[in-house]
Amino acid sequence: MGQTFTTEIQARYRDINLAGHVDNVEAVRVLDEARYEFLRFAHLPGLPEGATGLLHAVGDGVSELVASQAIEYHGEMRFVPYQPFLASLWVTRVGRSSFTVAAELRVEAGGAPAAVWECVNVLCDHAAQSAWPISDDVRADLERYLGEPVSFRS
Repeated sequence: MGQTFTTEIQARYRDINLAGHVDNVEAVRVLDEARYEFLRFAHLPGLPEGATGLLHAVGDGVSELVASQAIEYHGEMRFVPYQPFLASLWVTRVGRSSFTVAAELRVEAGGAPAAVWECVNVLCDHAAQSAWPISDDVRADLERYLGEPVSFRS
């Protein structure tokens, strides 16, 4: 397995539902925020000055769009003030113009995943209004974090 990116995402009071735990929709927001950090700020050695993240080498006018996502909840995510959620992310597939990011979301360090998630991302060239073929440079950066897909229950 390649590298794994880990980040902390602070829960917000607005994430809590009436039962006192993080609402399922807000868990997806937490994972999406972690995905953004992963794609924009993951460490890669030897990057040019000022370049960061797995998508530093995409062309101008190219951005990632979410094509699909799947999430499975394994435990309750209770809100604890000043205790961030821990998200671990990696890439599970790199296609011609899309790639899949997987994640595990934990309530505390060392705990079991409260949720597992996979998100298919498409690189879109907005000027051409079509998918942007993943370049060899971007593919190599994504593959540094290549690992196994998450295991969903059957």
